[in-house]
Amino acid sequence: MRPKSLGAIAQFVAQGDSFDRCFSNFLDEFYALPNASALADEPALLAPELGNLGGIQNAYLAAAAEELARKFSLPQPEWKSATSRRLRRPWFASPLASLRAVLLLESPSGFRSRNLFVSENALSRA
Repeated sequence: MRPKSLGAIAQFVAQGDSFDRCFSNFLDEFYALPNASALADEPALLAPELGNLGGIQNAYLAAAAEELARKFSLPQPEWKSATSRRLRRPWFASPLASLRAVLLLESPSGFRSRNLFVSENALSRA
């Protein structure tokens, strides 16, 4: 089953599915038919059940909601601003220290504001 909303991603992950796979499948669905309802419902929090990884995923879902809403001129979901959707410490998409400067520069604002540092194409599908 392919998640059609950010909330569905959290449900699938809580049941043991892969976050990366669910997120990629969601993006495929969303780009095929961009709509506000896919972003509107607040996903269940994945931390503390999944620990630090769940916290990263919580922030990632909020950042994605903000960036996709901005890109497609959709209403910004209110839940995206919750403090539970922000990291206290920076997280980088690559463990390589040599790439950190690039990620600091490229990371879209919705990710940067949550202390997530990703490539500029983090929401792209090839």
